[in-house]
Amino acid sequence: MPLNLKITTKDGAARRGVIETGRGFINTPAFMPVGTLGTVKAVSSEELKDIGAEIILGNTYHLYLRPGLEVLEKLGGLHGFMSWDRPILTDSGGFQVFSLSAFRKIDEKGVQFRSHIDGSLHFIGPEEAMKIQGILGSDIAMTFDECIPYPAEYDYAARSVDLTTSWARICREKQNPGQALFGIIQGGMYTELRKRSAEEIINIGFDGYAVGGVSVGEPKEEMHEIIYFSSPLLPDDKPRYLMGIGDFGDMLKAVDAGFDMFDCVMPTRNARNGTLFTSVGRISIKREEFKYDNSPLDPNCGCPTCRNYSRGYLRHLFLSREILSMRLNTLHNLYFYLDFFRNLRKAIEEKRFKAFKNKWESILG
Repeated sequence: MPLNLKITTKDGAARRGVIETGRGFINTPAFMPVGTLGTVKAVSSEELKDIGAEIILGNTYHLYLRPGLEVLEKLGGLHGFMSWDRPILTDSGGFQVFSLSAFRKIDEKGVQFRSHIDGSLHFIGPEEAMKIQGILGSDIAMTFDECIPYPAEYDYAARSVDLTTSWARICREKQNPGQALFGIIQGGMYTELRKRSAEEIINIGFDGYAVGGVSVGEPKEEMHEIIYFSSPLLPDDKPRYLMGIGDFGDMLKAVDAGFDMFDCVMPTRNARNGTLFTSVGRISIKREEFKYDNSPLDPNCGCPTCRNYSRGYLRHLFLSREILSMRLNTLHNLYFYLDFFRNLRKAIEEKRFKAFKNKWESILG
């Protein structure tokens, strides 16, 4: 079935909605846990469902390289492979091609690059990206784009917009039946190019629209300018996805600007490094002050970690490098993110988003 967005409430530019897909509903604004290699690190698909994840993200570049398309095709696509029956969005691999490969050669057909795993030579262009995402069987695919670094000269950014638009047209022509496709807006930190990119991508026509090329090293002020500038350019009746953003202050500003969907490795990566998000702010669990602390990590949290284990125990696991540390910390951080978005949606419904935003910016912003 085609993807459908219904906006149920607005509070200023902030939007509360529901995206309907063939595999279930996605309440928006939504946070998508990142399962780059067919796994959200340290947790199972069943645990993700238990803590309320409605959609997860996989990655074309990584899954193409490992385990490879033949394995994925024979084992039921990404849903069957990882035993996940809810929606999946797959990134086209454009960002990884440009950020991970030590060698890359770009032309109008795509990008030749060397694998970051073994140095082998590969090629992905828009046609290949759509073919791979078709085999993965994701519910939402992304167009293949060029994600430019920061800083970038205007002329380079302008040529990149031309290339991204050209590739988007090919992706649209090769769109897989039954798979929604989002177009990606690029343009670096140049508002003129962002506007042109939005017009060109919208003119092609997609099921949703994403803003890429942010959080690539630019100052926060420039990122926020692009966030507030870009959202009003996008159609009101289509999902708006801000790619790769997971900092709470940035996400709150993006929701305030009208964005609906977010993804980031922050909750899982921070968990593995011992940084945990709570209702009183970030906590580094390795700190000496928690050695004899028998209280839960966050008394206001309903996750399995907080219901069952003390700060002292979590500190012991982390310092002992126990595998359970990564699991319990990750479950907590993911639950915290998903619960944060549940409360954020409720705040929009009750027309108190500004107060919610001000409160959490002071705690986690």
